[in-house]
Amino acid sequence: MTEPEKRSVIVEREIAHPPERLWRALTQPHLVAEWLMQNDFAPVVGHRFKLRGEWGGVLDCEVLEVEPLRTLAYTWNFANDDPDFALESVVTFTLTPTRTGTHLRMEQAGFGPNQKQAYGGAHAGWKQFLEKLDQVLARND
Repeated sequence: MTEPEKRSVIVEREIAHPPERLWRALTQPHLVAEWLMQNDFAPVVGHRFKLRGEWGGVLDCEVLEVEPLRTLAYTWNFANDDPDFALESVVTFTLTPTRTGTHLRMEQAGFGPNQKQAYGGAHAGWKQFLEKLDQVLARND
């Protein structure tokens, strides 16, 4: 029996800041808390950390890849008794320098076919998170 195909949420945007500034916002816990969630993040492969949502949910995460100024990936796992809401996924940020700043690509991979609500929520949620990220970057000019 073949496993159902997993889906990904992908959000891309041009950021009018250099990769160094964007990298800090993606990897410094106090800045991550401003645009994403409260956390105990460290940009070290194998580091396990938690993201604490304003709604009271807690995500269990582990850093999978750190390539400074280029790639950051970590697990994004949410335990729930309802399999349509439980989620084991991987979030990957890819930074590409451009003439005017940085192209940011965020992919959250691992949504099952029965997780339509989680998929839709992630799609909307990441757009909001990245809008907040833009605000954090602009404020820290």
